[in-house]
Amino acid sequence: MAESSSVEPREGKRRDIEESSDIGQDSHSHLSEDQFQCSICLDVFTDPVSTPCGHNFCKTCLTQYWNNTQHYQCPLCKEEFTKRPELKINTTLREIADHFKKKSVPDKPEVLCDVCTGQKLKALKSCLVCGLSFCKTHLEPHTIAKHKKHKLINPVENLEDYICQKHENPLELFCRDDQMCVCRFCSETDHKTHQILAIEEESGKIKAQLRKTQTEVQQMNQGRLKKIKKIKHLVELRKRNTEKEIADSIKVFTALIRSIEKSQAELLEVLEKQQKAAERQAEDLIKELEQEITELKRRDTELEQLSHTEDHLHLLQIYPSLCSPLHTKNWTNISIDPHLSVETMRSALSQFQESLDEKMRQTVSTGLKRIQQYAADVTLDPDTAHPDLILSADGKQVTHGDTRQNLPDNPERFEESSCVLGKEGFSSGRFYYEVQVRGKTKWDLGVARESVNRKGEVILSPQNGFWAVWLRNKNSYRALTDPPVLLSLGKKPQKVGVFVDYEEGLVSFYDVEARSHIYSFTGQSFTEKLYPYFSPDSSTTKNTAPLIISTVSKTV
Repeated sequence: MAESSSVEPREGKRRDIEESSDIGQDSHSHLSEDQFQCSICLDVFTDPVSTPCGHNFCKTCLTQYWNNTQHYQCPLCKEEFTKRPELKINTTLREIADHFKKKSVPDKPEVLCDVCTGQKLKALKSCLVCGLSFCKTHLEPHTIAKHKKHKLINPVENLEDYICQKHENPLELFCRDDQMCVCRFCSETDHKTHQILAIEEESGKIKAQLRKTQTEVQQMNQGRLKKIKKIKHLVELRKRNTEKEIADSIKVFTALIRSIEKSQAELLEVLEKQQKAAERQAEDLIKELEQEITELKRRDTELEQLSHTEDHLHLLQIYPSLCSPLHTKNWTNISIDPHLSVETMRSALSQFQESLDEKMRQTVSTGLKRIQQYAADVTLDPDTAHPDLILSADGKQVTHGDTRQNLPDNPERFEESSCVLGKEGFSSGRFYYEVQVRGKTKWDLGVARESVNRKGEVILSPQNGFWAVWLRNKNSYRALTDPPVLLSLGKKPQKVGVFVDYEEGLVSFYDVEARSHIYSFTGQSFTEKLYPYFSPDSSTTKNTAPLIISTVSKTV
């Protein structure tokens, strides 16, 4: 009884394990393969390891990631660790990952025994001599001397592909001259003078080449993973530098604004005090003058009365006192200065503004020089040009003609608005081009989405697939947002640069000669090809000059 009782628990435990295993397999079917992908190589885990923060990666991927960085941090959440964590393979996660890998490989169709009657059993081997597949029972005759020399292979469904159709013998040799599998009779007849190898030998060489190719592919993959990592690192570094530069610039400009506001307040206070002092001085002078005027009027009245008196004695008695000079001030050089002593400060402020403007020009110029390295060879596409437009033979100039041309209709051509697109479209990366607008009173420039409406009226706005600026009435510039933004430009641009960063969602316009920024569309989302967009606008006596796509000069 004791022995019997000791057996039961083991069997029960075995059943529990098996049932648990079945439940585990069922649970796998409800899980997504994405849950078992390494975020570095984007493939199902190979030897998965876990970081202290709880994220999982392939051991090789994480090891290489940490080998190329000075800081040990999680590639996913960026949590940093004081020392390099010791990596141990998560065996449970590896089993689940392996399960998904096996699921991703399509199962080979099951090959059945060709000899079985009734319910056919699974074939164990296929015989290239017999041309049949055998289960374990029916394969037994091949163990005896009579059939021992027959060529047995793992069971295959398309057995005829492994047999020479001409001689009905196994394809067990390979002809290197004709690069084909042959039987022994073929090697002694049609391929007698050719280089013949055993099929296993050629297969071994091919496998070696495949392993070499696989190694190269893996190295290429690793190289690209490193490139992705480097690009992400550079973007992160650029982001940190930008954030620091923004913070520093805000700090400098805030301090500068405060200083200017303080100086302005002090200047206003000084001017107000000077004005009040001048007004008090003027009041005192006017009061003194009014007192002297009163005294003079009194003397004048006395003199007028005495000039008509008949009392000669009285006149002679008071005459000496009347002839004595009045106690008045000499007002000849007394005045109020109408001028203010602020010219020095105004001059200093003007110089400061000029210096700041020059620094801004230098900053834009440096940025423009960097942007110009993305110069693209842009040419005009005649298939998109409105019939009123005339294109030069080299596709670099466009003008508005006086008469409509008879051109073939096609889906790409603009029918109502006099515009044209560039030949080449861009669906990634960055590109830049420059257009001479000298002598024009009206023009449009920018980029357009591939799917823009070309048959009806063109309304320029990002919502309609256009990112553009225009000139109207000689000097009215607008960025064609919705609603349009009026642009205040210090100088009239003679050459306009257009820069696009597709991934960044940026379209910027520059005055090339003034090395100044005109306008930028930011935070856009591009999903289609973008094409350079041009419109020389209607032809008038003052707007006959062409739009000219210029060769980009990268010198400042």
